[in-house]
Amino acid sequence: MGLTDRELNRATLQRQLLLRRERLDPAEAVRRLGGLQSQEPASPYLALWTRLAKFDPAALDKAFADRTVVKASLMRLTLHTVHGADWPAFHAAMLASLRASRLNDRRFLSTGLTAEDADAQLPDLARFLSRPRSAEEIEKRLAERLGVTEPRAWWALKMYAPLHHAPTGGPWTFGAESPSFQAARGELDPKQHTEAVHTLLRSYLRAYGPATAQDFAQFTMLRQPLVKQALTELDGEVVPVKGPNRMNLFDLADLQSASDHPDADTPAPPRLLPMWDGTLLAYADRTRIVPAEYRSLVIQRNGDVLPTLLVDGYVAGVWRPTEGGIEATAFRSLDKDTWSGLATEAAALSRFLSKRDPGLYQRYAHWWTKGMPRAEVRILPG
Repeated sequence: MGLTDRELNRATLQRQLLLRRERLDPAEAVRRLGGLQSQEPASPYLALWTRLAKFDPAALDKAFADRTVVKASLMRLTLHTVHGADWPAFHAAMLASLRASRLNDRRFLSTGLTAEDADAQLPDLARFLSRPRSAEEIEKRLAERLGVTEPRAWWALKMYAPLHHAPTGGPWTFGAESPSFQAARGELDPKQHTEAVHTLLRSYLRAYGPATAQDFAQFTMLRQPLVKQALTELDGEVVPVKGPNRMNLFDLADLQSASDHPDADTPAPPRLLPMWDGTLLAYADRTRIVPAEYRSLVIQRNGDVLPTLLVDGYVAGVWRPTEGGIEATAFRSLDKDTWSGLATEAAALSRFLSKRDPGLYQRYAHWWTKGMPRAEVRILPG
């Protein structure tokens, strides 16, 4: 007998710390969660706020400052916050994909530069970034070395070079404007690529499993043959699990006890997820968390993923800060107890935001004006 849809949902919620808030150090939580999507500087903070008991954002500030956790381009060719000890393997696993995504792109090819020209800049770039530098400083350095001002050179290099985003200040450590960069620590030898993919797969399954080969490929954007090779090489450590409708899932062998697979009727409290929360993006079949009829409402055509209401473990609407609290837009009717639970979360979130940035995500407000269905909209007071 395989896992049901709801059992799979509950397993995901448990591993993503969404069944109950845990008492964890932020850096350890980042590691358990397999990294945090970080296009928006505030989102890692909100992701931990909704998952951890008594989360102190200053602890995450400190972890970024001392590089216990780091922000870099990684899975899905997007910005992630990951544990500093995990970055070398994650980067080595993703390096070929990161590099190809830029050096094979017509925007880079149109510069007349070659892949060899770009790669030749890496040693000097590592030395130059021994301390944090702004993008403007880096572009000037590259222009001096290349003999031509070519912004696409830095556009390509910042995707795959071994570097981290450097803290630039509050309220969320990394400002949206004028990013700064510094050389990474602990880069792996490219020859360790196979073991690096194994490390990334283990991390993914521990955070998001059970999952399919297609799910891991979606999460990383690694090629399917590479994914299948890793699953074969980890046979025994990674085991097959039967899912709904005979779906072929995989999971870590040491996560097969009853406690790792909560019952379908395990309560799932209301939660407010940040923009680009990883649970919405970690699967090829996103109905595990996002009902099919809501997918296009929360995952927009340009890739924006809106902050969502999680009700009984599934997306049921979206939210945004507004004057006086949190505006919650439900896509379907919700009962009184659910609204009460969301109001409790919203009040706590408003208090959290009031100390940092009460008006975050404002530049995405246009999505709320484009025909979003509104079964019910409430201002949940702060």
